Amino acid sequence: MMAILVIVKQSVLPHSFLYAGPTSTFSAMVVGTILLRRRGMSWNDIGLRWPENWLKTAGLTLLTMFLFIVAVKSMELVAEYFFENVGASGRFDHVEGNLPAYIGIMFLTWTHASFFEELLFRAFVISRTSHFLGGGLKADLIAVVFSSIFFGYRHYYYQGMYGALITGAAGFAFGMLYLWFGRKNILPLIFAHGIFNSMSQTSRFFGWKD
Repeated sequence: MMAILVIVKQSVLPHSFLYAGPTSTFSAMVVGTILLRRRGMSWNDIGLRWPENWLKTAGLTLLTMFLFIVAVKSMELVAEYFFENVGASGRFDHVEGNLPAYIGIMFLTWTHASFFEELLFRAFVISRTSHFLGGGLKADLIAVVFSSIFFGYRHYYYQGMYGALITGAAGFAFGMLYLWFGRKNILPLIFAHGIFNSMSQTSRFFGWKD
C-alpha cells in the first residue's frame, strides 16, 4: 500500500502538481481495502466507526485540534532556524477568488486530505506496522514514528523540509492520539484535519494571506 502511495504520486507528479497526492491516496485506499479484506478485516476494525456519543466525539475533536496546534507551534520553533518556510509553493494559488476552484479543493479537503489521509497514515500504517513488529507498546511507538516520518515525506515535494517537519510533527500528535483513542475512533482526527485544512483553503479563497 505504501509503495502505491509513492509510485502513483511520483508517476502523476510530472503531469499534475495538484492532483498527484489525491490520485495516490485514492489508489492506496483501494489497495488498502483489498489488503484488509484478504485478512478478514475492514476499515471498521482499525477505527472507522459510527460514534456512540457525538458529544464525546466533538470534545475529542477539539482536544485533537488543541494538541495539533501545540505540536505544530513547537516544531516551528525548531524548523524556522534551519529551513525556509516556502508555504505550499503556489500549489493552491488558483483558489484565491475562484469559487469553482474553491469548491473543488474543499471536496479534496474532505476526501483526500482528511478522510483518506487519516485512514491511511494513521489507521492503516500504524496498525499494520505495529502488527508486523509483534504488537505491544514498543511496536506501537515505532509505528507512530514511522508513520510520522512518511507523512512528513509526503508533503516535502511542495512544502520543502520546513513543511515536512511541521506535518511530521502533526502526524506524530495525531498518531499518539490514535493510540490513545484505542484504535477505535478515527473520526476526531478526520474532523480536526478537515477543519484545519478548510480554514486554510478558505483563507486562500478570500486572500487572507496573513
